[in-house]
Amino acid sequence: MSHHDSGELHVAGTATYLDDIAVPANTLHCAPVLSRHAHAGLGAIDLDALRACPGVVEVLTAADIPGKNDVSPIAGDDPLFADGEVIYEGQQIAAVVATSRLAALEAARSAVVDYQPRPAVISLADAIAANQLIQAPYRMSAGDAESAIAQAAHALDGSFELGGQDHFYLEGQAALALPGEQGAIEVVSSTQHPTEVQHVVARVLGVADHLIDVAVRRLGGGFGGKETQGNYPAAVAALAAQRLGVPVKYVMDRDDDMRMTGKRHDFRIDYRVGFDDRGRILGLAMTHHVRCGNSMDLSSAIADRAMFHADNAYHIENLCVDSLRYRTHTVSATAFRGFGGPQGMVGMERVIDQVAHHLQIDPLAVRLCNAYRDGPTPGQRTHYGMNVNDGVIQALMQQLATDSDYVQRRAAINRHNETGPMIRRGIALTPVKFGISFTTTHLNQAGALVHIYSDGSIQVNHGGIEMGQGLYTKIRQIAADALAIDPARIRLTRTQTDKVPNTSATAASSGADMNGMAVANACHTLRRRLTDFIAATDGCQADQVEWAGDRICTPAGERGFADWVQAAYLGRISLSATGFYATPDIHWDRDKADGRPFYYFAYGAAVTEAWVDTLTGESRLVRADLLHDVGRSLNPAIDLGQIEGGYVQGAGWLTCEELVWTESGRLATHAPSTYKVPCASDRPLRMNASIYGPGCNRELTIKRSKAVGEPPLMLGISAWLALSHALEGSGRDYPGLDAPATPERLLNCWLR
Repeated sequence: MSHHDSGELHVAGTATYLDDIAVPANTLHCAPVLSRHAHAGLGAIDLDALRACPGVVEVLTAADIPGKNDVSPIAGDDPLFADGEVIYEGQQIAAVVATSRLAALEAARSAVVDYQPRPAVISLADAIAANQLIQAPYRMSAGDAESAIAQAAHALDGSFELGGQDHFYLEGQAALALPGEQGAIEVVSSTQHPTEVQHVVARVLGVADHLIDVAVRRLGGGFGGKETQGNYPAAVAALAAQRLGVPVKYVMDRDDDMRMTGKRHDFRIDYRVGFDDRGRILGLAMTHHVRCGNSMDLSSAIADRAMFHADNAYHIENLCVDSLRYRTHTVSATAFRGFGGPQGMVGMERVIDQVAHHLQIDPLAVRLCNAYRDGPTPGQRTHYGMNVNDGVIQALMQQLATDSDYVQRRAAINRHNETGPMIRRGIALTPVKFGISFTTTHLNQAGALVHIYSDGSIQVNHGGIEMGQGLYTKIRQIAADALAIDPARIRLTRTQTDKVPNTSATAASSGADMNGMAVANACHTLRRRLTDFIAATDGCQADQVEWAGDRICTPAGERGFADWVQAAYLGRISLSATGFYATPDIHWDRDKADGRPFYYFAYGAAVTEAWVDTLTGESRLVRADLLHDVGRSLNPAIDLGQIEGGYVQGAGWLTCEELVWTESGRLATHAPSTYKVPCASDRPLRMNASIYGPGCNRELTIKRSKAVGEPPLMLGISAWLALSHALEGSGRDYPGLDAPATPERLLNCWLR
């Protein structure tokens, strides 16, 4: 089964998303009243005028919350409605509930709110200058970086800025709340984390978790933006449904969504590096300045992961990473595919690139010189104390360099650029080493529920969320393999908190790893149960029962799977089982900054060739060659799609996706007209993606596969550095290109 579980439905336009669900005739609709100031005291809201608007049934504010005014994931600092103060432009002050979505939106836009403006800190630079920290500084280190830098033959220092990114999922944030009996509410939510929505809604309503059921069938994209940000519409819809006793739907307008919800964290990275004549890094000290926005959200774990990946694919014995997390009066930054890892890797790749430029040698030589050795290597530890014993990056980079003709192409590009052309060319090869697991250890667990019906058909439920990445397809394959049956027998039902409780978010690239194992464990329980029944029925030993190709054989003969299921049902054998999985062998002591936070690493590398017009700053990605390690692939077609899509999203972040806030704190890039996401025409003219051939996970994952959700995004770093290479030239200083590499930045960098 190579095709996507919902592929035909997607193409036909019949896949059901939240806004496609038929709702009762009495369903009401919500729209938010948003702050027009980044920081201000909040005075009166003219609620009477709002209620008088056509179609308006109710207006909800903080005073209407029976529980806690808090939708935060951890820190308790994200109010559902502003109360006494607004702390970013776009913050939700109230919600209008009306008979139609249009009526709710029109009323919300006409709200009259009394503000008392206060000083606001908007930019990361201003937050750094004010030392406005949201969390205490944090350090990870190994060896003595300062001493190693001081003693090195060469030393460099630098600083660059790295922008954020909007998720721009095709389906916006949305929720539907359906009141039930005895105070129960069913919430259909476009979320990556149903259990968190359950907890948050219960907290806001002041009820126990068991009264809230959350269901999700599929998302129209998530990329981390629906891990915590879906809490807002779900809580508002549920609050209105509880208060009014009717179904309530909240589908965010795109402009409201972009103003209200979090983005990828933007960074400023400062560094000092010492190295030898070969480019071997002897000591490296880095400081991550992180803009977290107005609240904590998941910033602590995200900034930590940026530190975990500050080494990327390189073994640096003397490495010190400091992280400073800042509060600003802007929307709270949140999870985004890679969860801080991309920012950490970009910093490391920038250092490698500048070292190579200083020594006037090929950056690939510097990368290979510093890269972790392949295979088990005693004493090869990260700066947070984890042994790296599963390396393949040396062989992978060398294979990619050969397959893409990197060396010959770079030489030809350098010769071309020496002629001083208007169109300059660049090429870069960059690797990826990405740790797989939640670094918050208790989140590394998953559950499943599998039913076999008496006709031999099967229903599978698990805690993972399908958001286009093919998780349901892989889960169906896993279940079919475990029971040795035709996948057509299996139906995957929507994820529901009343079927599988206490689920973790579908995040950290762990969806297939953890939920696949949980489903496999449930299926193996059923298989053992049926095997024992069959052996007893046919008078043989359990090891004489053979399962294959939808049939089950014993010494007494062969029968179809469905026949044996019917017999087991008549024999009163339980045909339902739960499954559970907890990732083994991981631990993390944050106070000591030491441990094994990841179960394993996923590896990859990319070569990108780009052109830059030095008169206009316009650029073009010409060719990309991608080679990625997915272990023993569960589904090569889906994995290749993730590799290609991840690369394009990463390249978009670093080349064209620019978030702009005005001095007053208003997000200027709040719609497709002002925010540039990559189009089909922006992908490289030639794109070659391959799965690394010898792949096999050393750890006992499902079928020895490796996660493929987040790691490919970092392949896009090669696009940014290819543009940087295009700006280099004989006798020129290192370009020092910031990201995203928009035409303005490229042109200004060239003209410096």
